[in-house]
Amino acid sequence: MVAAFMVSLDNGRRVTGWGFALFVASSIAWISGALIQGEEALLSQNLVLFGINIFGVYRYLIRKKPVDA
Repeated sequence: MVAAFMVSLDNGRRVTGWGFALFVASSIAWISGALIQGEEALLSQNLVLFGINIFGVYRYLIRKKPVDA
């Protein structure tokens, strides 16, 4: 919920990026739980979310803001 709140604030690239970083941590936890329990659907769902969240971290924390033309 904290990560969703941080992303929804739209309070700058850094805050949004750290919200996505929290989502990444959450995805890793869910992936671990799915592997332990043998839950294939939960695993596949969170692998996709993990990819989306990694892209969010890249977009808001790693990539430089594009220069407007």
